[in-house]
This record gives sequence, structure tokens and C-alpha cells, in this order.
Amino acid sequence: MTAPSTTTPTLRIRKAAVLGAGVMGAQIAAHLTNAGVETVLFDLPAKEGPKSGIALKAIANLAKLSPAPLADKDLASAIIPANYDEDMDHLKDVDLVIEAIAERMDWKLDLYKKIAPHVSPTAVLASNTSGLSINGLAEVLPEEMRHRFCGVHFFNPPRYMHLVEVIPTRLTDAKVVEGLEAFLVTTVGKGVVIARDTPNFIGNRIGVFSMLATMHHTEQFGLGFDVVDALTGPAVGRPKSATYRTADVVGLDTMAHVIKTMADTLPDDPWHAYFKAPVWLSGLIEKGALGQKNGAGFYRKAGKDIVVLDLAKQDYRASEQKASDEVATILAIKNPAEKFAKLRASEDKQAQFLWATFRDLFHYTAFHLADIADTARDVDFAIRWGYGWKLGPFETWQAAGWQQVAKWVQEDIAAGKAMSKAPLPAWVLDGRTGVHGKDGSWSAADGKAKPRSAHPVYARQLFPDPILGEQFDQGSTVWENDGVRLWTLGDDGVGILSFKTKMHTVNDQVLDGIQHAIGIAEEKLKAVVIWQTGEPFSAGADLKGALGLLQAGKFDDFEQMVANFQRTSMRIKHALVPVVSAVRGLALGGGCEFQMHSARTVAALESYIGLVEAGVGLLPAGGGLHELAVRAAHANPADPFESLKKVFETVAMAKVSPSAIEAKNLGLLRDSDVVVFNPWELLYVAKNVALSLAESGYRPPLYQRAIPVAGDVGTATFKASLANLQAGYFASPHDVEIATRIADTLCGGNIERGSLVDEEWLLALERKHFVELAKTEKTQARIAHTMTTGKPLRN
Repeated sequence: MTAPSTTTPTLRIRKAAVLGAGVMGAQIAAHLTNAGVETVLFDLPAKEGPKSGIALKAIANLAKLSPAPLADKDLASAIIPANYDEDMDHLKDVDLVIEAIAERMDWKLDLYKKIAPHVSPTAVLASNTSGLSINGLAEVLPEEMRHRFCGVHFFNPPRYMHLVEVIPTRLTDAKVVEGLEAFLVTTVGKGVVIARDTPNFIGNRIGVFSMLATMHHTEQFGLGFDVVDALTGPAVGRPKSATYRTADVVGLDTMAHVIKTMADTLPDDPWHAYFKAPVWLSGLIEKGALGQKNGAGFYRKAGKDIVVLDLAKQDYRASEQKASDEVATILAIKNPAEKFAKLRASEDKQAQFLWATFRDLFHYTAFHLADIADTARDVDFAIRWGYGWKLGPFETWQAAGWQQVAKWVQEDIAAGKAMSKAPLPAWVLDGRTGVHGKDGSWSAADGKAKPRSAHPVYARQLFPDPILGEQFDQGSTVWENDGVRLWTLGDDGVGILSFKTKMHTVNDQVLDGIQHAIGIAEEKLKAVVIWQTGEPFSAGADLKGALGLLQAGKFDDFEQMVANFQRTSMRIKHALVPVVSAVRGLALGGGCEFQMHSARTVAALESYIGLVEAGVGLLPAGGGLHELAVRAAHANPADPFESLKKVFETVAMAKVSPSAIEAKNLGLLRDSDVVVFNPWELLYVAKNVALSLAESGYRPPLYQRAIPVAGDVGTATFKASLANLQAGYFASPHDVEIATRIADTLCGGNIERGSLVDEEWLLALERKHFVELAKTEKTQARIAHTMTTGKPLRN
């Protein structure tokens, strides 16, 4: 595959500094460290103990945060703690400085004056402010630094939220913005939206308004906080935390501060009257109920139960997070136009509440588009990537029928039902069908549709995150069956193999399809990349089909299925063209085994990889244990047992890696496997890795006929540790049975330590133990329970 014809603007960032070791600053430092950027974390000098004690404490605290900011907890030691009294010299060799102190303009300006003499003349300086004026902050900087200053606003938690808003000032050098965008997209893995320097930028301007409108209508329609959360979460394509749980997580004091910032900085906004904390929010803050950080807010934990604040009773009650039957039926309608028509027409107050919140969100977003963003695409991406919505406000409106919804909004404005009397902009009512189309997305400021950014970094996204209605080249099909599709994109000779099954599970059609597709690739292509058009990579074997064979007593057919699974893994491993697995999301069981047998794996950082068969009463038998035994023998031929210790625990405890970096530590990825930070670049990188292997004269590994194994001594050692677990009631007898069979397979069976075996010996052991476990009543009960509930059974 040829590289893009244009070159990405270069901003080489070897070392960064984050100023402010609060929750955001420390987590930004953690994620830069995840990305391999040496990072110094600054804070004020401590009054007692080590001078950098505040930064040290913040780094130590990263291990306690959930979700984990560090992709590997050991990376904490790479963050350099610093203070402003003793460590300003660090700034001389730093390429990027991100300020992340409290949202006080005077504090930020004082800090800039303090650091300015020490910052490298080529460094980029950025503020992580969530809404203060970037141009205002730039005024205190020396003239020569202003062209290298801008806003870089991460969303919380920085590792997981895809959005970063980049806010240039009037003087920011365009090359600085371009270089920073490339760095944030590829190295840090973010979705960048270029925002205008208006209060709260794009994400928080629209996202916080949406919360304010929801709070206003909660009061107007007299709904409980738990009912509102039932209505404004996954039921409308938003996160489970919905509205009031989100406020509790963010912190009610922080929420009130953001609302006050809007009130102070947007005095002329037609919705200004609503930019104030509701009485009940202020009341909670006065009582010290600040949300999750101190255990009580809109919700609080009472023993094992979650209770919710009841305003009428001024006390907490049991949470009943449920929509009315009528609204639940409406929300289940697939057609957005029909859904919105029914919400608006319904007399159910929950339906009226939902229509009112959407109406005011659409009204506000359309009214302010020209001021806050270049295009409607920027608004929709900011809300999707920064707030976790499935569709942005403009996409939601367009999907529901642009002109019909616009007419309803206009009617409600005229009737005095909307939160503001401000008219809809003329462009809304010009007969358009939406703001996203084949020519791009609407720019209200420029009065025309604009295509996606031409920045060279986006040439690396062969299938970018699509905006509503956007279609990309689906490539040319080389061959397909009911399980897989082998296809090409362009003329680089790399085949892409994608599964068609739900959750990309592995059934007979997938197994046969992979083997046949590799045969075709060996005749016609240079390489193959296993890549799915969406997450996950693969949730593993199709348990339903497997259980059906077991319950019907078709054990021969079941064993044949297992043998076919192993044949498929070995076909991947010994293909005459390199097969590269491009992993993102879950890669469990058989999905994990396929990537283990690939010539190389390219994994997105947020890949959750595991051999989880023990959880359903089985062991990995798609070649996974065989491959781990082979790798242990290569790593330590004299004593494979040493290398097996870690992987035995990984498999027996059905561990799933919390990141691709941790998957290397668990022995599920190799050191030579590649970790990609931006999931939208995964296919591009995987294709290039596959091509580089092909062009270097790739040959598959030779079949191994003399593999040294740990033998009976290794198995006995593992069994001794299992006995201790059982004695302490940490493992059931069936858990021990499964783990013992895993140990026996990894160690090569009941043979002498140091014996030499071939690969088929290990595969046969895998099959034997797998089939014998599958025949047991307890394993079949585990499989059935997992299929029914989605949760493991301990029996």
C-alpha cells in the first residue's frame, strides 16, 4: 500500500510537561505516558515532606482510579514528579507544555508569567481550560510565545474519551495547529475538533446546555431524577450514567461552577435566564452532598442498594429507574421520524419531557452553530466523542426528518413552549433535508457545505468514524461465504478478511471460510489482514452451536469442530502469505487464539484480550495452549516452566487484559506486536505491517518437531498451588479440575520433564482435555448459564 502523497506536518514531541497534578492533569500525564511520551508532572511545592510531594501523591493515586488512567500500572514510575520551586529546568527541554490547573484566569496568568522565561523557544504551550478565553490567556505571554499557544481541551477521563478540542488564538501559527492535530490524532489516539474561542467551546457549550434543559424540564414536568435517567440514557442512545448520575460523577460543585461560567461569560445568550443552578442543586451543594466524590448527591449508596433523592420528601428513596409503558414502546420504535412524531403527540408527561428536551437542544444548537463551530460535523463529533452519545444533535434531528422537526420547533417557539423566543436561523427552514450530505457538512458561518478536513493525518483513517449518511468505499469482494468476506481496498495486494457473524463469533462457516480464504490469498494476494468493520474483533466460539452438539450427544461432531478450530489456527500460522490480525475491542477465546497464530498482531490500545474458556468450564482448544507452550519453549528451552508460570495464571483465571499494553504483560501479545492508539488508524497500520512482512520475503514458521516441555514435574507444581486455593475456598473442585487440565496441556502431558514433543502432540492434548471437560454436567451447566445470563457460573 502506498503512503499518502501529502506529508503530515511534523511536530516532534519527545518530552512533555503537564502543569497541575489535579485529577485532569495527572490523568493527561498518564495518557501521554501510555503513548510513550516522557512526561513531567508539575505542581506547587509541598509544605511538608518532599518538595514534589503533591505530584508524587497524584502519581501514586493513579493506581486507585477507575477506569484505570494507565494502560499498564507500572508506567506510573515513568512520570517525573516536579515542583515550581526546584524543577523549572525541566521546561528547557520540553516540546509540549499543557497547563491543567484550576479554572481561575488570574491563577493561570500568574503561572504563565512564572514559566515563560524557562520554556524552550520551540515548545508548544497549551491550556486544558474547559471554557476560559484562549485569547485572554495568551495576552500575558511574551510576544515570541503567542504564536505557539492554543487551547487543548481533553475530556474526562482523558484515556477513554475520544475528544480533544483544539482552540487556536488569533495569533496561533497554522503549522503549530496542524502539527499538534497530527500528534493528538496518531500518537495520543484522539478525535480532534478545531473549536472557536467562545465560552465553553463546543462540547461543553452544547453538552452543558443539554443538561440544563433536562434539569429545567425535570422540574417543569415533575419527574423523579431516576425516571429522567431512565429516559436520557441508553434508551435515547446516550451513556448509562444519563443525566443525574453523570452530574454525580462530575461533581455537583463542578457542575455548578460550569453553569456559573456560562452565566458570567454569556450575558447576551438568549437562553441566559436558564444559566443558573436549580434551587435543589444549590441545596445539595450547601449540605455538602457533592456527588460520587463524597458518597451522596442525587444518588447515594445504602448498603448494596442505590437510593435516589426524592425532592418532595426531602429524603432518599429506593431507585425505580423505569420509563412508562407508553414511552418505552415509543422509544423501541426503530424509525426516528415515527418515534419523534409519537413523542410530540403523546400526552404522557415523560414523552412530553423528552420532546421538550430534544426541541430545546435542537433550537439552541442551530441558533449558535455559526458562532461556535466551523461545521455541523464538528458539533456532532464533539458531542459524540466528548459525551458518549451515539448520534450528535444535528444527526438526531436529520434522522428524524429535518423539515418536519424544524416546523414543530418553530410552532413551539411561536406558542411560547420553547425555553427561548429566539428565532430559528433562516438556513434551518430553507427546504434542506439536513446538514450532512454528499458535499460535506453545513457551515452556517460560511453559508455552504464543507468536506472533511484535508489534513494529511486523516489519510491514515481508511474508514473514519462516519457521520450520519456517510458512505465509504466498501472495496472489492474476492470471495465470501456465509461466515466471512475476503475483500481488497485499492490495488496494494492486501486482502482483508472480515467476519459476518454477530459479535464476530466463530462457527463452522467462519472456520471453513478462513481456511478457504487463505488458500485464495496464497494464489492471488501478497498478504491478509483479519479486520472487522466494527468492534469487537471476536467474542470467541459460537457457544450455542457447541452446546447443541453436546446436548444432542454428538460428541464425534463436537470433536471434529474442535479439530477444525485447531486446523484454522494452524492455517493462519503456516500460511504462505503473512496473516496480520487487526484487533480492537474484545478478542476473547477463539478470537484471541486467531491473533496469537497470526504472523503479527496490530492492536488498538483499547483491546481487551483474553483466553476466557475457563469461565465457561472449558480450556482454550483452538491452539491457544499449544501456542503458549511453544512460546515458553522458545523463550527458555532449558526450563520452559519459568515462562509458563505467568501464562498459566492468565489462562486458569480467565484474565482479560485491560489494554493492549497489558496483553503483552499477560503473554497474550508478543513484544513484536504493534499497539495503535487511534482505532480509526488500525486498518491502515495493519495493512502496512502486512505489506512490509510480504516485501521482506516472508516465510511462515517451520513446523516444530522438538519442543521441550515442563512435563509431569511442571504439572505437579501447578497442582500444588491449586490445592492451596481449594483449601482456602478460592476455587471450587470443578475450577481445580479445569485448571489441572490446563496445566497438563501447557506442560506437555504426563511425561518426563525436558521431553521433546511435536506440535500435533500438544494439539491432541488440547482436544482431549477440551472434549472431556465438555462432556461433564458442570461444564454444560456453565455454558448454558453464560448463554442465558451473560455471566459466569461458579459451580
